Amino acid sequence: MVNNDFQLHPQLAKDCFEVCNLPLSKILLLNDSQFPWFIQVPRLLGVSEIIELNDAQQSQLWYESKILSETISHQFQPDKLNVAALGNMVPQLHIHHIARYKSDPVWPKPVWGILPAKRYTQEARDKILLEMKQTLEEKLC
Repeated sequence: MVNNDFQLHPQLAKDCFEVCNLPLSKILLLNDSQFPWFIQVPRLLGVSEIIELNDAQQSQLWYESKILSETISHQFQPDKLNVAALGNMVPQLHIHHIARYKSDPVWPKPVWGILPAKRYTQEARDKILLEMKQTLEEKLC
């Protein structure tokens, strides 16, 4: 199902930390501590739209998205979970999973392009990465 020649788009590699690999997707944490923001990237070459996936890949993508969403909801207790596949800036297919709070700095507006990112401290980043990796791998790997 996964392509061994897969490479993460350079912009995602620059902006994110790797959480783990699921059967189909690579899970990333965006380096912006203002929002628990995870990105799901199917490890397939040359795919920019969900409709380009075959039926089995689409089913696996949505299953992994469901598990990621449940994990984010459990770990972060957001008021709302935003899930979106945009790709206007990065053509590689990826799905954003963003925990939102009524108290966050841009609520209820979208998070894109409003505020500059606030980088995670190493301690905060490591804690999130470990907790998310353990939980996701227990559920899917």
